[in-house]
Amino acid sequence: MLIGVPKETFPGERRTALVPASVKKLSALGLEIAVESGCGVAAGFSDADYEAAGARIEADRGSLLGSADMILRIRKPPADEVGQLKRGCIHASLLDPFNEKALIESLAQAGVSAASMEMVPRSTRAQKMDVLSSQANLAGYVTVILAARQLRKIFPMMMTPAGTISPARVFVIGAGVAGLQAIATAKRLGARVEAFDTRPVVAEQVQSLGAKFLEIDLGETGQTDQGYARELTPEQLEMQRQGMKEAIGRSDVVITTAQVFGRPAPRIVNADMVAVMQPGSVIVDMAVETGGNVEGSVLDEVSDVNGVKIIGLGNLPGEVATNASEMFSANLFNFIDEFWDKEKSELVLDPEDDIVKSCLITRDGEIVNETIKKL
Repeated sequence: MLIGVPKETFPGERRTALVPASVKKLSALGLEIAVESGCGVAAGFSDADYEAAGARIEADRGSLLGSADMILRIRKPPADEVGQLKRGCIHASLLDPFNEKALIESLAQAGVSAASMEMVPRSTRAQKMDVLSSQANLAGYVTVILAARQLRKIFPMMMTPAGTISPARVFVIGAGVAGLQAIATAKRLGARVEAFDTRPVVAEQVQSLGAKFLEIDLGETGQTDQGYARELTPEQLEMQRQGMKEAIGRSDVVITTAQVFGRPAPRIVNADMVAVMQPGSVIVDMAVETGGNVEGSVLDEVSDVNGVKIIGLGNLPGEVATNASEMFSANLFNFIDEFWDKEKSELVLDPEDDIVKSCLITRDGEIVNETIKKL
């Protein structure tokens, strides 16, 4: 079985789907790996690194796409490359299937078995394949580093001959994987951290990191069976905004991490809330790629609203591309390892397996994922 890894072509994408360490592990399983020349350079991995790990370097992208039994990528395939894929091949990457109807239909028509890694369930068994969590962890870290770079204050309390400098105040909205990492990073830098989440169940996790949990009574909220926050009603969103406004006003940094998979991000921080922050304060909108949590955030720009900087950088894990690639690659290796049949020397994606049911979108010319079929 030949695994092909093309170079990412999405503008600004520095990550790669497979790193040399995973090449070694896959080679040990008996798989052949071919990577497009230069596929790992932006993430810190040379062609020589891949060759030393046992991969073959392929200069012809079209030949790579057309010959591989399995293609591994970070991003979805460009529309004009779907037809180049070998019929019957397996394609694993981020596919955004809720918003890419035409792409999913073309993958089905091309006879590709397309696995959407975002759709891997949040179960104990699938945890090692959870690309969303691994990338969100790094994104949470990056939000704090970006904020620290833009803020005109230091994060920690500092005793100086001229007096004591008070610690910066950081308010994190959303205490999922990214939010908890942002909290932990801000605390390590010495900030005074406060956080809010619609799920009261995460308060203990926030407090265990040394942060204060802001309590706002929104009525019935809870979380999905996958552990995500449930979408709030318009009335609950307004109650949330009013409850957070005071916390935002006393904060030097606000980090928003609220995203709803497959849907536009909820608007949480409006212009009135931005207006209560002091000039020189910073907001990081982690959800800017899906519409943004913050009014005034612009994708891949740092906006200035009356002296408040709103950071709208997309692809946050790409800012730490080496580690992000290592984690994504490990997730993909675990996916392959889970379903690799050593006796048959092939990848067996059992349609009755709960992980396969969740993440396999197309197969044998059809859309097979029940959730996507119903859209």
